[in-house]
Amino acid sequence: MNEKRMVGEKAAEFVKDGMVVGIGTGSTIFYTIAKLGEFVQQGLSIKGVATSIQTERLARQHGIPIVTFSEIDGIDLALDGADEVNDHFDLIKGGGGALLREKIIAHAANTFIVVADSSKKVKTLGAFGLPVEVVPFGFEMTAKHIHALGGNPRLRREKGIPYNTDNGNYILDCDFKEISDPEKLEQSLNMIPGVVENGLFVRMADKVITLNENKEIILKERKSENGM
Repeated sequence: MNEKRMVGEKAAEFVKDGMVVGIGTGSTIFYTIAKLGEFVQQGLSIKGVATSIQTERLARQHGIPIVTFSEIDGIDLALDGADEVNDHFDLIKGGGGALLREKIIAHAANTFIVVADSSKKVKTLGAFGLPVEVVPFGFEMTAKHIHALGGNPRLRREKGIPYNTDNGNYILDCDFKEISDPEKLEQSLNMIPGVVENGLFVRMADKVITLNENKEIILKERKSENGM
């Protein structure tokens, strides 16, 4: 049973005709894109906004029209994966390196749906190293400031050289052990000069598509602040 395929394809069912859709990055969303491509071939009319160059390329291969922010007024629905998700719907994202664009698109969307196989569900965030996108200039000093917050930052490398995001930045993968207060850490990291954005997505996800103990697809919805 391919859990990623199950939840990824389920997410495509939430896309309706005429929508502007934010399309995420990663191995689970790969299946969402493929299924959306099938729907487009069957006559579904949508516009996609991609969170990465990789996603844009993949979406076009599947016949999904891709637009830029200059061509739209807003995003109806954003679909994306996560590296970790807790019971409060807080996320760690950025394992694929697209966290900045992912956060811009998730924030712009009327509804943000996260797809997560059962391995991504955690009680406390932090086992997955938190990606932090930083500008290359002075990244060593930026890393020291992150260390002072309790993290152990490591420069992400690819084939021996620093990994470059689609925005031309570096990523520091930071081990914070357990992140007991994601909101506070998110704000503290973004106050550090040199930090562009971090992979904590706090109270952004509206719904999570995942699996229960019986490996059945379930949809969990985040309650609003007043509990409704």
